[in-house]
Amino acid sequence: MRQPAVAGQFYPLRCENLEKELKRCFEGLEIREREVRGAVCPHAGYIYSGKVAAQAYATLPEADTYVLFGPNHTGYGSPVSVSRETWKTPLGNIDVDLELADGFLGSIVDADELGHKYEHSIEVQLPFLQYRFGQGFKILPICMGMQDEETAVDVGNLVANLISESGKRAVIIASSDFTHYETAEHAQEIDSEVIDAILNFNISDMYGRLYQRNASVCGYGPIAAMLSASQKLGGSRATLLKYANSGDVSGDVSAVVGYAAIIVE
Repeated sequence: MRQPAVAGQFYPLRCENLEKELKRCFEGLEIREREVRGAVCPHAGYIYSGKVAAQAYATLPEADTYVLFGPNHTGYGSPVSVSRETWKTPLGNIDVDLELADGFLGSIVDADELGHKYEHSIEVQLPFLQYRFGQGFKILPICMGMQDEETAVDVGNLVANLISESGKRAVIIASSDFTHYETAEHAQEIDSEVIDAILNFNISDMYGRLYQRNASVCGYGPIAAMLSASQKLGGSRATLLKYANSGDVSGDVSAVVGYAAIIVE
């Protein structure tokens, strides 16, 4: 059982408080399912990025499995790892899709729990899925310490092939925040360049802009993997639903973190 690592920090520990916080995040949003193949969602504390994440989650369709790509902030575990354990949150337990996970055997993706044990990037997405869809789904959590373009595209294509072969309904979520600790104005300037490349499905251009601007986008590998997989599964249009930063909540615009909700249909 993968125990919650950041409950009580990034989001409330108690079930009733978590539900209340999620309700706040979705407040004023119309839940309208779209033919979403993939999404980019932030992974900061809900007080800062929850309303941005909810913009994407309000559009997601019901699926058999939600594939979650998250960056590895801790440095623990394999370069690219899939978890096979059941994940626990204050809202209940979620099983991993072991049938899809078995497809990684012999690939660049290792079955490894250490990379996931203390990592928050995937964990914080799960209560949003539970709030929207209850308990009737599985997940495929993939933690990426190695985020170079070739690795990300290879992993994305592998996931797309596994989904196609399985015949399952799947949605792919890339967990990422954008620019860290720049002024709000500078962060938005950098992030708009990176987001423009994402909206055009131009993965190489995205990497080029990241390097050129020395951008501190933490989940660029998960974004690239999501884009390659979603495109292979028929996604052809990307939309930015909302961009915001931590200063919108804290009032401090001198050193913000940027957040974006993007969907691929």
